[in-house]
Amino acid sequence: MTLTNIHPEARIDANVTIEPFTSIAKYVEIGEGTWIGPNVTIFDYVKIGKNCKIFPCTVIGGIPQDLKFANEITHVEIGDNTTLREYVTVNRGTAASGKNLTKVGNNCLLMSYVHIAHDCQIGDNVIMASYVGLAGEVNVDDFAIIGGSSAAHQHTRVGAHVMISGGSVFSKDVPPFALAGRRPLAFGGVNIIGLRRRGFSNEKIGEIGEIYRLIFNSGFNVTDACKKVEADFPATPERDIILNFIRSSKRGIIKSVSGGLEEE
Repeated sequence: MTLTNIHPEARIDANVTIEPFTSIAKYVEIGEGTWIGPNVTIFDYVKIGKNCKIFPCTVIGGIPQDLKFANEITHVEIGDNTTLREYVTVNRGTAASGKNLTKVGNNCLLMSYVHIAHDCQIGDNVIMASYVGLAGEVNVDDFAIIGGSSAAHQHTRVGAHVMISGGSVFSKDVPPFALAGRRPLAFGGVNIIGLRRRGFSNEKIGEIGEIYRLIFNSGFNVTDACKKVEADFPATPERDIILNFIRSSKRGIIKSVSGGLEEE
């Protein structure tokens, strides 16, 4: 009796472990050192990198839950050293989006029951706690952390090094380096603890804080505040990341909250 259903033409490195009751379709590629747990389903047009861990009951490459999908060939890519815990779902992309691809980067951790909808783009070193749900075409940049049971509206973006508290619901973009919480989701300050853990100096964190004080607390509208930041602050990678993010935002950024947020 065969305990797995692996298509003979699937491209699976010899050093991959596949546990019983798992199904792997024809157009699948899996890199060396990856562990695929029991009762996992991997549909067509999926590429999984090296040294990943895919836990039981995960489903990768299911067709999009999007009425515009017309059975076109689209893809899912999972980077290296990424862990998908129990019951994670990652859907394929759509042609309507122009991306044709749902992508999860390297060194990510998606905890149990996380849902990644069509055409989402997840950067490297991202953590999503249990029950996070991303609607279609959401972008999450490197080193972002999203707390459990949070939900993102389609087309929203989460900037790099952001920390979002559990139970959040957001339909606006969350700018880089931010600590965000409450309902509706609001900017509560700089993600100081997260930035320190990643080697940002106190001077650099202070610079980021001053930029955001001008953007949110100066009385200017966002457009004029960005011009003021550009005029008053020397060009640094962090300043330019913030300005480029805000200026390219299509949904607008979250608002600030007075008094800040407590950071555990």
